[in-house]
Amino acid sequence: MQGAQLRHQPTAPGRKPVPRGASRMVAKEPMSARLPKANFGFVKALFWPVLLVALGFGTYEGAQRLLPYADRPITKIAVQGDLSYISQQAVQQRIAPFVAASFFTIDLESMRTELETMPWIAHAEVRRVWPDQVVIRLEEQLPVARWGDESLLNNQGQAFTPRELANYEHLPQLFGPQRAQQQVMQQYQVLSQLLRPLGFSIARLELRERGSWFLTTGPGSAGPGIELLLGRGNLVEKMRRFIAIYDKTLKEQITNIARIDLRYANGLAVGWREPVAPTTAQPAVAKN
Repeated sequence: MQGAQLRHQPTAPGRKPVPRGASRMVAKEPMSARLPKANFGFVKALFWPVLLVALGFGTYEGAQRLLPYADRPITKIAVQGDLSYISQQAVQQRIAPFVAASFFTIDLESMRTELETMPWIAHAEVRRVWPDQVVIRLEEQLPVARWGDESLLNNQGQAFTPRELANYEHLPQLFGPQRAQQQVMQQYQVLSQLLRPLGFSIARLELRERGSWFLTTGPGSAGPGIELLLGRGNLVEKMRRFIAIYDKTLKEQITNIARIDLRYANGLAVGWREPVAPTTAQPAVAKN
């Protein structure tokens, strides 16, 4: 038996040999995919700012054209607030130079500043109300005490100077360095609360340059006024010591006490009033 023989068949000229094994067809990439794509990110980033500028410009131009038709003269001023020390007529006179402006051009900030320069006005709020009104809300000063001989103090320790002080002589009188207005007012409020249960009120409170405090009570249900020498520091502690000793030993003698010195570390010293000498009655002389 003859073995199998392999024969080599020559390839025809001009033809490529057929590759053996598996083969695949690769499609060519289209031209549109191979070309670079256009980048619109820069255009989008530029579009919104340009649009906003255009809208803003259009709004501004529209407002400028409509403003002459919408802007009206001020025809009404409404003053609100509980006024006890200042009249609405005085307020109207103070703001008269501002009212000549129109609704949109009136200077509300300058009007508020001008109102707050008036002695009795603590705070002013000014606002527009469409179409031709201005509303003013005022908060008056609340006088709590006199500051020296020329000013009053409100409850925040701020001094103001009205024209007439004769009507406020019933208020307590506080003294001290100009920079210590709030400090003196705070001490006055604290000490008043401590003394009130005893029937005392404060008629005078003074802080001297060296830091010493002097207090004078007013006449009342507890008796005539007395002077308390408090010295420097620890005022509340000293006042509580006075209250404790007063209830035990001083209450019955309070009409005879002129002053109490509380500047001691653990006690106090009492200054007594001078006894009033009895007046000698002059004998009646009969005349013919």
